Amino acid sequence: MHRALRLARRGEYTCSPNPAVGCVIVRDGRVLGEGYHRRAGCPHAEIMALEDAASRGNEVRGATVYVTLEPCSHQGRTPPCAARLVEEGVAQVVVANEDPNPQVSGRGLAMLRQAGIRVFEGVLQNKAAHLNRAFFKAISTGLPYVTVKVAMSLDAASSLRDGQSKWLTSPRSRRRVQRLRASCQAVITGSGTVLADNPRLNVRYEELPGTVRDFVTAQELPQPLRVVLDGRGRLAGQDLNVFSGQPTLWCTAKAQLSVPSAAENLCLPRTAEGALDLRALLGELGRRQIRHVLVESGPTLTASFLSSGLVDELLVFTGPLILGDESRPAFALKAPPSLDKAQHFSLYRAKKLGDDVLLQYLVPPLQGETCLPA
Repeated sequence: MHRALRLARRGEYTCSPNPAVGCVIVRDGRVLGEGYHRRAGCPHAEIMALEDAASRGNEVRGATVYVTLEPCSHQGRTPPCAARLVEEGVAQVVVANEDPNPQVSGRGLAMLRQAGIRVFEGVLQNKAAHLNRAFFKAISTGLPYVTVKVAMSLDAASSLRDGQSKWLTSPRSRRRVQRLRASCQAVITGSGTVLADNPRLNVRYEELPGTVRDFVTAQELPQPLRVVLDGRGRLAGQDLNVFSGQPTLWCTAKAQLSVPSAAENLCLPRTAEGALDLRALLGELGRRQIRHVLVESGPTLTASFLSSGLVDELLVFTGPLILGDESRPAFALKAPPSLDKAQHFSLYRAKKLGDDVLLQYLVPPLQGETCLPA
């Protein structure tokens, strides 16, 4: 199953809106075939593993199949994998997670059991659930998984008082951000960040690690949808990097007369406080089958997502700098009335990136949402 998970990660950057799935077929301790799901519309992991076994001249009848997600039982863009496993006569199927998709949700496992195939569930289920956490949330709630990225100094500042922030973190951390963008289907920012930094918010393929480039070509790698929140319409008529190249969703409170050629104008309602409605935005992105969004913005928009309770994951890149008491805080949040009212997160992973530290926090899941590892 560890090997199946490593295979699944190869498809992490190209398979959306489908989940990342890996499969290994074994008999008598020998691998007969293996595969992973590369992209929507292509054969699923189980079919790739069966074809790999056939190409090696290996018979899979009586073998054991290790797969990170329940084999599908319905006819979609590809035939049902559970039926194919029955047809091939495998003896056992070991599964990490049941598929939360209502079209599957236990039906694939039931089909296997009805055919006399032994099924084992829950092997490395937390690791597999974390890999597909965005898919699980989106398919269960209709909303994309929200990751907020913050870069800050040791004293939790985002910039000097005059706005200088290049560079708080190291080139190694910035390469990690490229990998993060590549794993998301949308990058959200605010008009203030666009005006201050004129970013492109794209994935620079040459900065991705070899572990990604070994399995994904520059042509295969999809660029994330750029989403810019501009409640006051400050970007109208401006020639900016975020409006060139791949498409951009420009979110305003009313239709703008001057929409850049590379942009689509999305009118969002305002909240009672007068801000653009972030939940409405996430609902629209969910309807577009966007599974995972990255919020890469300044302290104000970051605070809006946090205070709205819409954040699933917080990534904090901390550089080895101290900017002092006149610097701008990384989190522009109002102080809670007491410690028990403060927002709480669960530390999932800490990683050293040169002299920087990356802390990955998860928000404890709400009732009815997919449980993630503690």
